[in-house]
Amino acid sequence: MTSEIHRDAWGIPHLRAGSARELARAQGVVTARDRAWQLEVERHRAQGTSASFLGADALPWDLFARRARLDDTARRCWAALVEGDPETADWVRAYVDGVNAELPATTAPEFERAGLAPGRWQPWTPLAVWLATHILFAGFPAKLWREEALRHLGPSAVGLFATDGPGSAGSNGWLLAGERTTTGHALIAGDPHRFIEDPGVYQQIHLSCPEFDVVGLAVPGIPGIAHFGHTGTVAWAITNAMADYQDLYRERLRRTGAGVEALDPDGAWRRAHRHVEHVKVAGEPHPVELEVIETERGPVIAGGPEGLEGGVPERDAAPALALRYPPRVTGDLGFGALLSLLRARRVGDVDRAFELWVEPVNVVVAADTEGGLLHRAAGWVPERARVNRIRLVPAWEPGHEWRGRQRTPRADVTGGVAVMANQRGLASPLGVEFAAPHRADRIAALLAGKDQWSPGDMPGVHMDTHLASAGPLLDLVADLDDLSPEAAALRERLLGWDRRMDAGSTGAACYAAVRGAVVRQLAAHPAFAALAVPPAYPEVFLPWLGLLPRIAFALHHLLRAEELYGVDRPQAVRAALEGVAAEPPAGTWGDTHRLAPWRALTTTSYEEPGLSGDHDCVLCTSAVPGLTDLAARGPAARYVWDLARREDSRWVVPLGASGVPGSPHHRDQLPLWLKGDLVPVVTDFDRLRKESDV
Repeated sequence: MTSEIHRDAWGIPHLRAGSARELARAQGVVTARDRAWQLEVERHRAQGTSASFLGADALPWDLFARRARLDDTARRCWAALVEGDPETADWVRAYVDGVNAELPATTAPEFERAGLAPGRWQPWTPLAVWLATHILFAGFPAKLWREEALRHLGPSAVGLFATDGPGSAGSNGWLLAGERTTTGHALIAGDPHRFIEDPGVYQQIHLSCPEFDVVGLAVPGIPGIAHFGHTGTVAWAITNAMADYQDLYRERLRRTGAGVEALDPDGAWRRAHRHVEHVKVAGEPHPVELEVIETERGPVIAGGPEGLEGGVPERDAAPALALRYPPRVTGDLGFGALLSLLRARRVGDVDRAFELWVEPVNVVVAADTEGGLLHRAAGWVPERARVNRIRLVPAWEPGHEWRGRQRTPRADVTGGVAVMANQRGLASPLGVEFAAPHRADRIAALLAGKDQWSPGDMPGVHMDTHLASAGPLLDLVADLDDLSPEAAALRERLLGWDRRMDAGSTGAACYAAVRGAVVRQLAAHPAFAALAVPPAYPEVFLPWLGLLPRIAFALHHLLRAEELYGVDRPQAVRAALEGVAAEPPAGTWGDTHRLAPWRALTTTSYEEPGLSGDHDCVLCTSAVPGLTDLAARGPAARYVWDLARREDSRWVVPLGASGVPGSPHHRDQLPLWLKGDLVPVVTDFDRLRKESDV
C-alpha cells in the first residue's frame, strides 16, 4: 500500500500507510513539510549549534547543551535502543528517513533569511530533540535558588518559595468516568501549559495503518504520539508530575599534567573526562572555546577547576557543578513506550507502555471503552537521600549516590473524577516544588457542580478565569485604613471585583497593577537584598534565580506566612495601593496581558491579541507579576477525548497546523483558541482531502 497524506479543513495531517514503519516515514515527511524550520532549529539546539545562525542570544543554551552532553547522551541511548529494541529503532529510523527525504524541498522563508540550508538528521536526532526539549522540565536549576535562599534566609525559605516558578511547565488534565458523563463512557480533557512557540510545540495528527489508528498531539521531531492520544478504544493524557529526578553535585576538581581529576566519596582523586569544543556564533569572527568535563557523577555544567566563570570566590556556592540525569546514567530515554502506546487497546496496555517511560516524569490518566480507568505517575526517579532533591550536594562525601529506581505511585479514581494540575497529591513523594492547589481545586469544584458532563461542556472548564490566589492580597487590602481618597476608591473597586481575570476587565487590570507593585515592594526589601544579585552561574539558569519572579510566583505563600523575615507586609501593600492609585491602569487586563510567542527568527510581525486568564487560573496564561504582563506561557493545546464516540472528540492549538508563515493554516486556529472553541476530530478518510502519496 502506498502511504498517503490527507488533510482536513484545518490543514491537520491524516496519514494512512500499510505498516507502522511506512507510517513513521510518512509522519517524518509531513512534519518536514509543515515544520521544516522548527525541525532545523530543534536539531541545532539539541547539538548545541543554534548560535551558528541565531547569533549570541542563542549561545547560553548552546554552551549548556554541550556541557550537559545532550547529543552524546542521545547517541548512547540510540545505541542501546538498537541493541535492546531493534523494532522501535527501525521505526525511528524510518521517521528520520522521511524527514531527510522532504527537508530539501522546503520553501519555509526562515531558511533564506538565516542564510541556512536544511541539514541532515541522524537516526538519534529524535532522541536528542526529545532530551533537549525536556532536560529542564524537572527544574534542577531551582536547586541553585534554594541553595542561595537557605544560605541567606534559612530552612523556612524552602517551603515559602516551594511553588512552580518561572521556568516550570505544567498542565491541567481531568478524567470523568462513565458514571459522570451523559454517554455513560469516560471523558478525558485538559490543556498542557508550555511556552507558546511559533510554530507550536504540539502537532495535531492522525496516524492510521492496519496495526492501529490513533489521533493525538505529537511533538514535532518525534515519531508517534507520546503525551495525548486516542486509539478509538483507549485514550490517555499527561501532566508534569513536578518530580525531582536530576541532581546537582558540588565537585572538587584539580588540574594535573594529564588533564582534570575529581575528588570522589572514598577520598581518592580520579581522572575526569575532558575535551575542548569550539562553538560558532553568527556575527563573531572567532568561535567560543568550551572545556567539557565529566566526572563519575555526570557532566560539569557550571564552573571548573578554577571555579565559576567570573564568580567572586567567597560568594561561589560551589567551584563546579555536575548534573546527574537518568538517561545519562541508564542509556534509556523511554522510546520503547512510543510504539506500545500506538498499539494500546485498553488501559492495561497504556499502563504497561508507561512502565517503559523515562522522562519527563508525568502524571497519567487513561480510560477505555470497557470502563477501565488509570491514574498513575510514570517515569524514572532515582532512589537517593532526600537532601539531594532540595539542594546541591557534595560529590566528595558518601551518602549521595543513586540506589536504583523509585517506584512511581498510583491512585484510584474516586467519585468518578481524577484531576491533575501539577499539585501536591499523587506525585508528592517524588518532588519538592509543586503548583499551588488553586487550579486543581477549582477544576474539582467546577466538575462537582453537576452530575453529568458532555464533550461540549469541557470548554467551560478550560476557559475558567477565577483567580483564587487573589485572596491573601485582597485580605490585606481590606484591612487598610487612613488611605488617600484615590487609594480608598481603588480599595473599594478591588474589593468589589469578581476575581475573574477576563481580558475585558478593568478590575483585573487594577488587581494586576497592585499585585505587581506589591511584588516590587517586597523584592526591594533589605531582607532579600542578598538574593537580588545571583551568583555567577551560567546565563541559561537565570530564569530560576531572579528574585522578583521568585517572589511573584510565591506571593500567595509569602503574604500568608506567619512571619516574613521582618517585612511589614501591610505597609508594602499600602505603598503599592497608593502608588497604583496615583497612576491607575488606563485600560483592561487584555490591553497589557498579551500573547508573546517565542520565535527563533521572525519573518512576519503580528499584533498579538490580549488574553484572559492568569498563572493560577484554570485558564493558565502566565505573565511574571512585577516584571511584565505579557504572557509567554499558556495552553499549548486543548483536547477533549470522548470514549463513547471518538468523532465527538475535540482539540485546538494556539496558532495552526502549519509552521510556514503565510500558510492559510499558520494561524487559523488562533481565534478559536482565544474564545475556547475546539476543532472537531475527524477520522473518516472519506471526509478528508488527499494531498499526496509518499
